[in-house]
Amino acid sequence: MAYVTVPKDLSKVKTKFIFNLTKRQVFCFGCGILVGLPLFFLVRGSLPTTLSALLMIIVMMPFFLLALYEKNGEPLEKYIGHIWQTKVKRPKKRPYQTQNFYAMVTKQAQMDREVRAIVKGKKQRTA
Repeated sequence: MAYVTVPKDLSKVKTKFIFNLTKRQVFCFGCGILVGLPLFFLVRGSLPTTLSALLMIIVMMPFFLLALYEKNGEPLEKYIGHIWQTKVKRPKKRPYQTQNFYAMVTKQAQMDREVRAIVKGKKQRTA
């Protein structure tokens, strides 16, 4: 009797589309091929074949990385986005700031006293 292994965590199971590849992988590989092959045939006439093949591989590599690389369940572009946010977008030093409720209440009480004093002073002037 044949045995089928069932993964313990079903959230990590990905549906396969064609040739045991996901839709994302098929799309990225297709984009890599659409960019890399024409480049190879255009450059092959002016450069040696090995150099043009190397150039094609270098141009296609980002598409393959987008298709295959995954860290902590996140694809490459999300992982790079997290790195960009922590290194560039957000400040390096984040000072610890709190909202002191007691200070806000005392400030509000002080402002209330000032308003009452102003209103009281106006009433005395008009009388």
